[in-house]
Order: sequence, then structure tokens, then C-alpha cells
Amino acid sequence: MNKPFIMTPGPTYIHEEVRMALAQPITNPDLDVSFFGFYKETCNKLKKIIQTKNDMLILSGEGILGLEAACASLIEPGDRVLCIDNGIFGNGFGDFIKMYGGEAVYFKSDYRRAIDVGLLEKFLSKDHNFSMATLVHCETPSGITNPIDRICKLLNQHGIISVVDSVSAIGGEVLKADEWSIDMVLGGSQKCLSAPPGLTFLSISPRAWEKILNRRVPIIGYYANLAHWKNWYQEKWFPYTQPISDIYGLRTAAERWLKEENPIERHEKIAKAARKSLMEGGLNLYPIDGFSNTVTTIKIPENIGFHEIYQTMLKDHNILIAGAFGFLKDKVIRIGHMGENCYEDKVYLTLKALDQVLRKYGVRPKVELHKAFTSYM
Repeated sequence: MNKPFIMTPGPTYIHEEVRMALAQPITNPDLDVSFFGFYKETCNKLKKIIQTKNDMLILSGEGILGLEAACASLIEPGDRVLCIDNGIFGNGFGDFIKMYGGEAVYFKSDYRRAIDVGLLEKFLSKDHNFSMATLVHCETPSGITNPIDRICKLLNQHGIISVVDSVSAIGGEVLKADEWSIDMVLGGSQKCLSAPPGLTFLSISPRAWEKILNRRVPIIGYYANLAHWKNWYQEKWFPYTQPISDIYGLRTAAERWLKEENPIERHEKIAKAARKSLMEGGLNLYPIDGFSNTVTTIKIPENIGFHEIYQTMLKDHNILIAGAFGFLKDKVIRIGHMGENCYEDKVYLTLKALDQVLRKYGVRPKVELHKAFTSYM
């Protein structure tokens, strides 16, 4: 089978070194004491990437597990939780809040812009009685990066525990978890670090641990209960058998990121060049500001549908791009330039194919997108 060229906002390509790591012989992670050290060392590498000294865990489950585990472990029935909402994922946090008995209070911001910190500050000056707040670093469907540095410092001033979904940003956007006073950062293996899908990793601050371990009401469920992990290393015990091969792959992916001179700069450079070429071609980006360095979201031109673009990109060029869902369904296309997808040759080929597909359907960009992209590199 001829596999398509994947240029989606995760999962991404994985490097051959990561693929080889997956093929390493396994051991019994519950009984082999050396694996506990390997797991801890892997967590330490992830801590360097997000710049934290807080505890780090790797959980067996795709990134959504981290979001649910955070809410399940931190929220007690009746807790007022601030849901900072400027997109599909930000709004979706509210479902988890309500699922675990919390009262979701929404701060809504323009869905085409990054969170307005000034308006949030005014909101919190009037009402800051929240046990925690949820927010999204990169709103992947809309291609917006939020100023979590300013937001989390603001939340901290009011004693509010911050839970940040950084699944599509870690490794591709600047992130300084401790300096920005973030209590819990949530990541996923299949995005900018370019490991296979299947793992969540998350940091937990002392303040978050205090909330998790001193609840009035026991945590519902088991798999998403972070309290089970508090002394895993001291006791040499995991709550469940670890997906050892996936952790081998994530370890190698993290090491590759740490060895690179400046992966954040690479993401920023590629993203800016892609956006400039698309705008020079007369296409409209969905965001008005807060442009993501890991995914670009483009409004679909009139007289052409997502289905035509998607199918023709795949059939004529064997390139897989993404649409979106929710209110953005059939309204945008998304190109992922994160991790192993974030290299000039891959984005060039994608824009060249997109240019040809648009012209095939009567949409004529003002410039050849791929050539404009090269000029901005």
C-alpha cells in the first residue's frame, strides 16, 4: 500500500531513529527495576522540554487522557472551575468539568483571536472564586496560540490552579512552565515531538498535588486517577502495566528534540513563511491574530468545498491534509507543520500541490504558493 504523505496537525511523521527505538526488545516493566529508572529519566527529559522542576508522568493513552485525568483528579463536586474559551478545545474542557461534578463558568473570547488578557483581567477582578482554570495553549482546529505566559501568571495572582492543554504546542512553541506559574501542563506524543500516538505526558505542581491528595470526595474512577501515581518511584510500582515500546519511542523523540540547536525557531520560521505565501496568494487565514507556529488554518475559498480539496490532494498528489470539525467543519483546511512535518521540503511540496488543486477548481492564487514560500525562507 502506498502510504499518503501526511501533512496533518498530528499525528506526524516519525523519524527512523524513533521507529528503530520502537523495535527494541522489551522487558517486564512491572518487575524489571531498571525500567523504573528509564521511565524517570524519560520524564526528566520531558521536564527539560517544558522547563519545569515539577513532577512529570507519562500515561498510557492519547492526549485526551491527560485532559480527563486532570479534571477527574482536581475537580470535586460543586467546585467552580473557570473554562477559558476561545475555540473548540477550550470550550470542550467544559464537558469534562461538568462530567466530574464541577460548575463550569465560561470566559468566552473571540474565536478568531488569541485570548484577550485585558478582558480576562477585568473579568477576574470581579469574580475570581475558582478552584482551578482550564485553557488551551494551541487551539488546533483554528490555528491560534494563546498567551499562556500572561494568563497563567494572572491566574496565579488569584490563587487559581492552572491546567493547560499544550498538546499541539509542546516542542513547537515557547513554553516555560515554572516561570509562567503553570500548575499542570498536558502534552501528547504524536504532535511536535513526533512519536507515535498513544501517550499523554503531564506535569503536576506541588499545589496541584495538594488539591489531588486532600480532597473531600474520593476521585471517581481508576485509570484517570492521578493520586495513584504520587509515590510510584519510591515504591517501584506502576498503577498499570506501562506501554514500554511507546515509551522507548517517546524517549528517543525527546532526545532528538533536545539535541537540536533551536527547534522552536525552526517551527516559527516555517510557519511564518507558510502564512506569508498563502496571504500573498490571496487566500484568507482563519485566525486574525495569535497565529500558531504548528498548524495553519485556511478558510476555504468560495465555489469549492473541503471534500474536493481533500480528495484531489490525496488522489492527484498523495498528500493528506486536514479539515476541522464542530463549527469549522467544511469551512477550513489545515496544514500541520509540526515536528517531523516542519521542514522546508515537506511544506514546499504541500503548498505546490495545494496551488495546483486550487487552480484545477478555478481558484487562481495571485502567486505560486510554493515559490512564494521559498522566497520567505
